[in-house]
Amino acid sequence: MLKLEPRPEASRLWTYASPLLALAITVVIGTLLFAALGKDPVRGLQIFFWEPVKSPYALGELMLKATPLLIIALGLSVCFRSNVWNIGAEGQFIMGAVCGGGVALLADKTTGSWVVGAVLLAGLAGGMAWASITALLRDRFNASEILVSLMLVYVADMVLGYLVYGPWKDPAGFNFPQSKTFESVTNIPRLMAGSRVNIGLVMALVGAGLLWVFLFRTRAGFAQQVGGLAPAAARYAGFSSRKALWTALLVSGGAAGLAGALEVAGPIGQLTPFVPAGYGFAAIIVAFVGRLHPVGMVLSAVLMSMFYIGGELAQSRMGLPKSITGVFQGLLLFTLLACDTLVGYRVRRGP
Repeated sequence: MLKLEPRPEASRLWTYASPLLALAITVVIGTLLFAALGKDPVRGLQIFFWEPVKSPYALGELMLKATPLLIIALGLSVCFRSNVWNIGAEGQFIMGAVCGGGVALLADKTTGSWVVGAVLLAGLAGGMAWASITALLRDRFNASEILVSLMLVYVADMVLGYLVYGPWKDPAGFNFPQSKTFESVTNIPRLMAGSRVNIGLVMALVGAGLLWVFLFRTRAGFAQQVGGLAPAAARYAGFSSRKALWTALLVSGGAAGLAGALEVAGPIGQLTPFVPAGYGFAAIIVAFVGRLHPVGMVLSAVLMSMFYIGGELAQSRMGLPKSITGVFQGLLLFTLLACDTLVGYRVRRGP
């Protein structure tokens, strides 16, 4: 028989090997799933892991999907390292899209290119404002940030629905629930011709570098993590746990809001009820698969975007349902949780 024996200290090897093992198990289960559905497993794996990288255009689409995932995950990692459980990044993403889209709708053909910066700042402010509701209720009334942030996702979704079905509905849109298409001057600048990847990718990578410096090379980053994980120790050292709470939620909310503004002013180009794409929830998986480390999250964001693109291609080329994307994301999360057992325990042969 096999048994789990506690390790005297966490395994450094399995801390980094666990996500790789989880990915391998996900691939094996995915292969069995394709076979059970009567589909060619080799073709299924090719669609998920080769099609998104086989050409320069495909790589551009992969980076386009990875950009919002990485930006949101970077903000969430500040929360999770501070022991603040912001589960509502999807709502902050939506409100960032609403605020950024609202500014974009004010632009006309005479507006200057400065409006792009205004759109992004509005998205940043919208996400921060939405996250501040959670911070206020947690700070003043000790409300659970998990429940509050999650419930606010549905409120944000209803706000978006009200606007695109009501006052912001395009009168020339044949009664479809959508705003008018934004003026071209509000479009996020693209990095290269022939590809939809835009400056959001540069912002995401710069953000990853800044986060690394903040977390591991500054006193403020150290205080942020101590303030969340050990409030008593933080108070003894002169750190503020309240400041850690507000900083974590405002940073994560601002990052999600920025991602929302980049999305609606970039590839979407208007506000629709389909702006919520699940990026806020998927970014939670990105953060933990990447071990809450900026470099790890860059890699896991690319992997998660493969699942998004692979799921879309699997619908059109293999006749699989749209939910296949969520199936692979869920498999990766649950196998990671299982494999993380090896970080604190070792497998031994028992009597």
